Amino acid sequence: MTHAVFAPIVIAQRFCGPPRSANGGYLCGRLAALAEGIVTVRLRVPPPLDVPMQPTRSDDGRLFLHAGDVLVAEAEPAELSLDVPPAVSHETAQLASHGYIGFESHPFGTCFVCGVQRSHGDGMRIFAGATATAGQVAAPWVPDASLCLPDGKVAPEFMWAALDCPGFFAASDDGRAMLLAEFTAQVDRRACLNERCVVIGWRMLSAGRKHEVGTALFDERGTLLARARGLWIEPRAVSGAGKAESSPHPLR
Repeated sequence: MTHAVFAPIVIAQRFCGPPRSANGGYLCGRLAALAEGIVTVRLRVPPPLDVPMQPTRSDDGRLFLHAGDVLVAEAEPAELSLDVPPAVSHETAQLASHGYIGFESHPFGTCFVCGVQRSHGDGMRIFAGATATAGQVAAPWVPDASLCLPDGKVAPEFMWAALDCPGFFAASDDGRAMLLAEFTAQVDRRACLNERCVVIGWRMLSAGRKHEVGTALFDERGTLLARARGLWIEPRAVSGAGKAESSPHPLR
């Protein structure tokens, strides 16, 4: 089977989840950008930082991302069927964000998306807290210029990133360790610079160590901009600190 070869992908330190590996949603978005439609991305190992990773695409549309001989991630064409709950208001999302559990304890406070140690203009600062609806979290988000392309709209990989972390907090309201295993996202409209947005996450299905969640991004009027389905897995082995030993993402 022949493969199309693309320019290497290098994830800079800014886009970390844990200090030594990439944020999962951002990495998935970078790989998905090479696809010709919706894909499901599967993370195989924690994505390394500052290391050239080689993406390739096979004739059947599958994508592969290798760091040397190690398969970091792969993606395949998919459909995204998702019943998205109604949007919450920006004010409701702000109120929910005040209860973000990461304010109390966050093992990876420098996460690009949800890290409390990242400043405005550096991290995305999406702090999803519980709403009045059981199993649901929400957070406000206002994209800054560092996330936007010259057209004034958010780059697709940051739309994917915004949909990632709220899913974890919906699945793990007690902060237990989980790993992002699969991620499928669809972007209908890219958010604009300084646009007031809301991100929600909700629990869908749990079976043993596996947890399926949905996430969605809305504009201030409640119009759906993007949606995603994520599969999270509780690892069998955790460190004494209670987080996954090889977790590719904060709190996972």
